[in-house]
Amino acid sequence: MNPFSYARAADPADAVRLGAAPRAAYLGGGTNLVDLMRRNVAAPATLVDVTGLPAAIEERPDGGLLIGAAARNTAVAEHRAVRERYPLLARAILAGGSAQIRNMATVAGNILQRTRCPYFYDVASRCNKRDPGQGCDAIDGHNRDHAILGASPACVATHPSDMCVALAAADAVVHLRGARGSRTLPLTELHRLPGDHPEIETELEPGELITGVELPPLPPGAASGYRKVRDRASYAFALVSVAAALRVEHGVVTAVRLALGGVAPKPWRARTAEQALLGTPADPEAFRAAARAELAAAVPLRHNAFKIELAERTVTAVLADLAGEAR
Repeated sequence: MNPFSYARAADPADAVRLGAAPRAAYLGGGTNLVDLMRRNVAAPATLVDVTGLPAAIEERPDGGLLIGAAARNTAVAEHRAVRERYPLLARAILAGGSAQIRNMATVAGNILQRTRCPYFYDVASRCNKRDPGQGCDAIDGHNRDHAILGASPACVATHPSDMCVALAAADAVVHLRGARGSRTLPLTELHRLPGDHPEIETELEPGELITGVELPPLPPGAASGYRKVRDRASYAFALVSVAAALRVEHGVVTAVRLALGGVAPKPWRARTAEQALLGTPADPEAFRAAARAELAAAVPLRHNAFKIELAERTVTAVLADLAGEAR
């Protein structure tokens, strides 16, 4: 691990000031960044501790929520309003890590966590995300866990977050603060696809800080949920995950939000499937057809073609369960 300096931010303005230093990194729970530093994948010169920034979960007049960036994952998953109004988010967080990890990890840190691709973590391997222009050993290597949607010849890594998949399906909006002031950005637009520059992972400006996440109300009468398919039940990363909210009226889909995890370099909002579902009968045939429409663009690698059928079946099963709740 390389030497680094440490500073604790007093407030968001102080954090942005400190974060402007060369090679500065914001430190929340440290559940990802510290691991990367130990493995010599990340080498920040300054750590700016932002754990003292806003962590409250505020109920909004419209029924939505504003979650402080420093809120711990456990606090979010256990919050009454989250459990009652956003079951998909509570379930995603509980599926995402052990109790010890959830007790430390922050909302902002979860959003900005980096891929768990083993080639990214192995400094002896070629990785364009870690060292631009070096190549990607995952493309011809062991790529069972890698992306089938949104990847590029430069990078096929997946985004690891469970929480972000639920936030994408919930139309979450990220509140940001930087040197040029404050702004908001839909979570679905925060993460970038790799293209030719997989080392640029988000739309954040240098030193820009996440200060909160806003959740608008889900569609009235919608049922929501989250399902994660993994190799073992004990805190493995997703092969495929699905977050969804579904409203059914008189047997017809009248509102739907759908996002996938484990299949793309960012939380994947399944807008093609959503469009295909609106106005259709709420039955497994329609759910399966919508999933197939979304996955028509999938480009499997040598070891992960099974994810296409797995995603199709998981989407169908989740929507079928929600349709039963929504009736």
